[in-house]
Amino acid sequence: MDGFAAVPLGDPLVGRTLLGQFQIQAACGRGATGTVYRAQQLGMDRLVAIKVLRADLLRNPEIVRRFIREARAGARLSHPNIATVHLVGETEEGAPYIVMEYVDGVPLSLLLDRLAGSVPTDRALHIAEQVAGALGEAHGHGIIHRDLKPENIMLT
Repeated sequence: MDGFAAVPLGDPLVGRTLLGQFQIQAACGRGATGTVYRAQQLGMDRLVAIKVLRADLLRNPEIVRRFIREARAGARLSHPNIATVHLVGETEEGAPYIVMEYVDGVPLSLLLDRLAGSVPTDRALHIAEQVAGALGEAHGHGIIHRDLKPENIMLT
C-alpha cells in the first residue's frame, strides 16, 4: 500500500460488485498508484482488500504493465507477514485491480505518531524482525519492495 491520503466521498466504486463476488464496502485510502478498498467476498464470507490502479495512470502502458507484473509476483509469495494476493483482474472500465487479504490493523506510521517516534526497543525489534522476514521472502523470489515505509507496514 502506498502513503495514503483521504478518499473523497462519492467514490464511484463503493457499492459496486466486481466479478459478481466482491462487494466494495468502503475506500480505505488513496496512494500514489491507486485506491485500496475494503470489500466483502460474497459466498466466501470474508473481507478482502482491493487495490485499483488510478484512472489517470491507465494512459501509461508501462505503469499498467508494472502494476500487473507486481501483483502476479506478489501472488507467488507465502509468508505470515505478507498479505496474500488472491486475484488480479480488471474493472469494466479497464482499470486493473488486485484482490488481496484484508489486514485489519493500523499502519506503523500511526503508532510512530502516537508514540512521538519513540517505540520501545523490544517492540521495535519485534516489528523489524517481522519486516525483515517478509522482505527476505520477497527477495528470495527476486522481488524488491519499491515503497517500504511506515505507512505501508500494517500492525495487527
